[in-house]
Amino acid sequence: MKLEPELRDSFMAEAAADDRPASQIVRELMRGYIERRHKARAYREFMQRKAEIARADVRAGRVRSGEEVEADFAARYETVQE
Repeated sequence: MKLEPELRDSFMAEAAADDRPASQIVRELMRGYIERRHKARAYREFMQRKAEIARADVRAGRVRSGEEVEADFAARYETVQE
């Protein structure tokens, strides 16, 4: 990896002040970055699948208007209150 000398020097100084090997900190940073990227990719794929399912429902006519949904929940709420 190529780093600017100022960045490298600051990083090495902070690692020394923390009494930790720089390589250990770099490994932790890399693992954290990889984990965040995996989670972001999994979430994006999850949302794409949800959107595909929703589009298929719309094409098949399996949709309800907002008013229909609100009326349904209002009726359910009335039943629970009784």
